[in-house]
Formats: sequence, structure tokens, C-alpha cells
Amino acid sequence: MSDTGAPEKLSPVEGIKAESRFLRGTIAAELKTDSDHFGKDDLQLLKFHGTYQQDDREARNKTAEGKSEKAYSFMVRSRIPAGIMTSDQLIAHLDLCDTIGNTTLKVTTRQGLQLHGILKSDLRECIKRINDVQLSTLSACGDVNRNVMACPAPYADGIRPQLQKLAYDLAMHLAPQTKAYYELWIQDPETGAETLAGGSDEEYEPIYGKVYLPRKFKTAIALADDNCTDVYTNCLGYIGVVRDGELIGYNVVVGGGLGVTPSAKKTFPRLASRMAFVTKEQAIAVGEAVVKVQRDFGYRDDRKRARLKYLVHDRGVEWFRERVEEYYGSKLADCTPDDVHEHNDHIGWDQQGDGRWFYGFNVENGRLYDNENRAWKKALRDICSEINPEIRLTAHQSILFCNIEDKDREKLSMLIKRRGLPLSEEISNARRWSMACVALPTCGLSITESERVLPAVMDEFEKTLEELGLEKELFTVRMTGCPNGCARPYNSDIGFVGKAKGKYTVFVGGSRLGTRLSFIYKDLVPLEELVTALKPLFVAFKQDRQGDEAFGDYCARVGLDNLPT
Repeated sequence: MSDTGAPEKLSPVEGIKAESRFLRGTIAAELKTDSDHFGKDDLQLLKFHGTYQQDDREARNKTAEGKSEKAYSFMVRSRIPAGIMTSDQLIAHLDLCDTIGNTTLKVTTRQGLQLHGILKSDLRECIKRINDVQLSTLSACGDVNRNVMACPAPYADGIRPQLQKLAYDLAMHLAPQTKAYYELWIQDPETGAETLAGGSDEEYEPIYGKVYLPRKFKTAIALADDNCTDVYTNCLGYIGVVRDGELIGYNVVVGGGLGVTPSAKKTFPRLASRMAFVTKEQAIAVGEAVVKVQRDFGYRDDRKRARLKYLVHDRGVEWFRERVEEYYGSKLADCTPDDVHEHNDHIGWDQQGDGRWFYGFNVENGRLYDNENRAWKKALRDICSEINPEIRLTAHQSILFCNIEDKDREKLSMLIKRRGLPLSEEISNARRWSMACVALPTCGLSITESERVLPAVMDEFEKTLEELGLEKELFTVRMTGCPNGCARPYNSDIGFVGKAKGKYTVFVGGSRLGTRLSFIYKDLVPLEELVTALKPLFVAFKQDRQGDEAFGDYCARVGLDNLPT
């Protein structure tokens, strides 16, 4: 019911979920047809299973009548809590991208892996093979809690292992319980025999209910001195509180999210609000309470405003905290003063603290491919087969090779170099701290390019910064092909957001720490003029900065009206 007592008018997707029989829809029947795509209702349900139907705009054919014929394929995303996986699991994804995908693999901004170009006829095989190596695509997408992020660094400090375990435990606790996933993708469609047990035998979702959440829900875990997961951009965030070297609990933040619909002023990016302190023992139950409050009070009439951030913005964090306490069953403590004050991307060599090393390998925009110049996939296969490190994915689209013995350090570097790839220490700071979303040609929301053009933009960035003597500066550059913000451009030092074909809105004034939203510096800037548009800012920054002030901090302090144009 609405606040006026009138029945709430639900969005069409709510009806699809309600009638889906707990995410089944007609997916099973559609999988048996010769059609290369699914109907619109099943498209919404497939997201819960970890896949999006896409149309490759550059692969479309023309019909006899001259009309454009869509080229359907599927993106499949694996849910990998804290980004932790084995070498064998990574190799399995590389095998999939080579045999039934488009030959590339994407490390996502949320510590997952995405396969692209999967045909409908191969969809079941793809998802089943991911489950065969003890990973899952369930709830990697959809109106549920998605992959839970946490600092992936393998430090034997007694603290990060607890954060990583919380990420896994939360992901499992908040995963949908419907048997539909296993019926559709795991059990044999002819005999009904299961090859992997899972799900609930009861048609009941104890946390989500029949219609799940109003929209997607994102969770991350960080430390005050290491916000490598951009915790404030999430619906639910946990900031570890440490005393005398011991993790005692978390400051919980709620209501972050960056997606925007430019034509709808009612939408906007928002960073999360600090809500309460929880002990380690309370963390999962309070997280469940947050999810349930969003389930019961989140907006189901308008998907543009269905994210948790709008509920917290409209009702206030104190109202939201009171509801969480009601669902949890007791009062919560106030947040401690601990807050984010540093961000480590964990790139390069570092000691784990157990006698072994890890190496942060920078992957430009997270895209793994092989060509005549660079062979990312071959390098990964070499490293996984010859060294067998534990693999950890970062929220900046890169890879950590973990548990490396001292004797293997030189070998690892050699395996990277022989495939034509730069070592992380050879990459400029500007490029190292940049990232981009997928965008064209497969993302249906994309207005213009992102991942495919950012490398060339960074080439020009590097030259400009070197000319000005600023090449050692640390700042984040993020590009997206649309305002949806998948590469988190609205809280970075510099953000390029696709606005029209070949043109971008330029944002500045955020921060590498991820704790401040940026503002629009210039609008509708052509791709080839992006760096030129920013050069006056870099010149002014060099002349007028205060001490070791960071670029984003300088822009925020000076303000739009006083920045050079």
C-alpha cells in the first residue's frame, strides 16, 4: 500500500517475478526451442541465474527488406565472493571463453568474471561447467544480493581473512534458495538426475519472499586504511574496526549506489550513509535485516527509483536504522569514529606475512585476450600450470597471484614478459588507476565507447602528465559508455560518462579514496578532446595545489566556478 492507503501500482517486472514460480518462468521450455533468444519475461528471470541476453550491434545482419536483424548472444557472470578462486577455476573460464565464448574474458569491477558471446544453444553447458568447478552464477545478477566484495589481499594479518570469510558467508546466506537454478542448469534435462546438489526442496524464500527485492542489491567489505572495494558506493557496506591489531566489528553503511537515468531528475548517484556499529557476531544477521527492510519498504512501482539509496535518501538514515533494529530484534550501537582514509590497489610485489609473496598484475580494463602483440590468456595459462598460484580478483579489474614462493618470483615475471605483457611496475600511475566498463558493442545500455577507447585516451594522458611533470601523481580515471556508472565514475578523481555518440560528460572532484562525489566540469566533450579539456585543470593544479594535495581534493576545494575552463 502507498502512504495514502491506495493500492501501489507495481512495475511490470514485479508481476513477472510474482508469476515466475520462484524464477522458473518458461526458461526450461525456451531452452529446448531452436530460437536464438528468449521472450521478454524470461529475460528478467535469467538475470537471477547470472546471465543477460545481449545484442552485438556490430554483428547484426541486414534482412532482405533492409532491416537490421539483432545478433543475440549472452553474457554469463560468475559470482566469486571476495574474488577468491583457484588456478583451475580460472583455467575453466578461459576454456569456456575459447570454446563457446567470444574468446575474451572480463574481470569485472565487482571481483567477478564475465564471459561474452555465449549462444543460447550453449548457455546451459556454460553455466553447468562453471558449477562443475565449484563456482556459481546464481545471484551474480538480478534483484537479489549480488557478489559480495572484500579486500582480496592475502595478508596473513588475522584481519583480512575474517573480512574474506564474511564476504563468503554473506554471499551464501543471502543467496536465493529456490530449486529453479539447479533444475534448469545442473540436473540432467532428460533424466532429472542432479550432478550437483543445492537449493531448497521447499518452494519458499525465507529472506526474499515470492517477489525478491525491488532491484539489485550490492554489498562490500573494506578497512578504514584500505578501501579497495569502494565501500561507500554499495547498498550495504561494512568497514572493519580494528583495535590493537584485532578486528572487533564493523561500522555498517547503507544506501550507496551510482546508477543514473539522465532524463529522470529523480535519479542521482549517492554515497552510503553511516548507520551503526555491529560486532562480528552480529554482522550477518544485521545484513539480513537490511535486506528485509529494502524488501518490504523499497519502491516497487518505479524501477528507476527502486534501489535502496532512494529509500535511505527519502526516509533518512535514522528511520532506516530503526526499521533495521526492529527486524534484527534489538538496538544497535552507534558507529565508531573509524572511517576510510586510504586505498591500496595491491598492484606489484608484496609479502603475505607467511614467508610467501603475492603479485598484483594490472589488467587494463579487465579484458583478457590474445593477439599478435599481447597474449593475456596464454600468460595466465602459463602461470596457472607452471606455478599454480591462488587467484584473487580485485575491484579494479586486476588479478593477484598469491602464495608465490621466493624462488618463483623471477619465473612469474618471465612468464608475463614472454607473452608481450608489461609488468605492473612498468605501467604509469594514470593507467594503473584507470578502468572502464564493457560498453559497445554488447551492452544494451551503452550510448558510446568505453573499454575499447580508454587505452588510447590514457596514451594521451601519459604524454600530457609527463610534459607537466605530474606523471607520479595518484588519481583515479574511470570511463563508462552510459550514465549507469558500472565503472564507478561518479566518485573518482576524473570520470568520463557517455552522454551522446562519441561525446562524454566530464566529472572531476571525487577522490581516490571513494568518499566524495564528483561534479560536472564539462558536458558533451568529444572523445578526441577529453584530455585537451582537462589540461588547463592539470596546469592550475600544479601551480595552485596546497602541499601534497591530491588532484580530486584540489578540484573539490577550488570548486567549479573557480576552475579554469
